Amino acid sequence: MINLEWLRTFKTIYERGSVTAAAEHLLVSQPGVSLHLSSLENHVGYKLFERRPRLLVPTERGKQLYNAIVDPIARLEEIEIKSQRGASGDRPTITLGMCFETFQLSLEAAVPDLPFNLILEFGDYRQLLKKLEDQVIDLVVTPHSPELRGIDYERFSQETIVLVAGKNLGVSGFDPSDPVALREWLQQHPWYGIAGDNDHMLRFWKQNFQSSPDFRPNYIVPNFHSILRSLSRAPGLAIVPDFLCREVPGVTVLWEGYRPLVNCLHFARQKKPPHEAALQQITELIRQRMPPIQGCV
Repeated sequence: MINLEWLRTFKTIYERGSVTAAAEHLLVSQPGVSLHLSSLENHVGYKLFERRPRLLVPTERGKQLYNAIVDPIARLEEIEIKSQRGASGDRPTITLGMCFETFQLSLEAAVPDLPFNLILEFGDYRQLLKKLEDQVIDLVVTPHSPELRGIDYERFSQETIVLVAGKNLGVSGFDPSDPVALREWLQQHPWYGIAGDNDHMLRFWKQNFQSSPDFRPNYIVPNFHSILRSLSRAPGLAIVPDFLCREVPGVTVLWEGYRPLVNCLHFARQKKPPHEAALQQITELIRQRMPPIQGCV
């Protein structure tokens, strides 16, 4: 019989694009993720991914398996979340969805002192909001605010998506006054991106050049903090939220674009949520560490 953890690990690798990103999401070691994948491939008798540098590309059989198991695994995960209880029956359990970087910046240090149980989910905003709508998640921090049944949004912060340069990157040829020359200059340097999440880069490029980027990043890493740590040591370019990079040594905010790309950040929750006091405490902690709203609409 197939071990269900092998399938959960396979699903995460498929969605995250690499063993490193899957391990970070599942909070397990990279060797453990690799072992689950190899065990599953040995069990089914065929390769599920093509191995490429820093990236795993699903094979056709891998795509078929993913399509077969993605909905059942998601339902099992929802049942697991709903049925979890803490050591004390008096402590409520709050499930929070947000991006990894925002969690690290605003909430991570406060976790040991929270008077309730906390389950963190990191992932695509659309998936997190769908779980909120289905009452699997209690609160989502999101830059998107689609109309969903029973969901209220509260704007509390904003981020500007900016182009940053790494340590010792020569910028003598950087000239935004000539868009054609600027695009050529940008493509002459190494780029960093995030596995499975190019939304910021796509939107920044379309807003400033009215097209999608016609190149792939040279280095695909798990998250924005990985990008900034790399850029603090070596030259390169990336597109990141401004509040993450203002105080990173060696990293320079190079350009906000011809017209700044600003995201409003929202708290999304049920209109009549349970555990209101716990949610209020979480939102206040996050609000204290995030940039204030400055005319975001």
